[in-house]
Amino acid sequence: MADVAPGEGVLPDGTKISLPMSEDQWRQVLTPEQFQVCRKHGTERAFTGEYWDEKSPGVYNCVCCGNPLFDARTKFDSGTGWPSFYEPVSTENVGTHEDRSWFMRRTEVHCKKCGAHLGHVFDDGPAPTGQRYCMNSVALRLEKKPGR
Repeated sequence: MADVAPGEGVLPDGTKISLPMSEDQWRQVLTPEQFQVCRKHGTERAFTGEYWDEKSPGVYNCVCCGNPLFDARTKFDSGTGWPSFYEPVSTENVGTHEDRSWFMRRTEVHCKKCGAHLGHVFDDGPAPTGQRYCMNSVALRLEKKPGR
């Protein structure tokens, strides 16, 4: 990923952007599905996203700003149809808050750099953390690395 200063991000094509961005600016740089999930707190259908069954090594970055979010070494098959991880690259890169939509109480996960909605975290994951960060593929961009 290109070097970025605070208040900057990088789009999938390598274009640097200034943060924050308006809703209209996000609409111009994201696909309609990315916009719906990342900016409007939507959810892609299970077993349809690009990364739910991905096994390549690398780092999953925020599709909106390029912020590193999850290392592929922490990815596991949760059986849910969404890419799942047991911990983020850094707690400095992801934030959480309570989500009471759909008559449920869940913990929403977002990118701390640009505020993109990523998915939800649950307390039913594997060791060592017991967490399941259930993410939307469309909110992520895998930066593949040679096998480790």
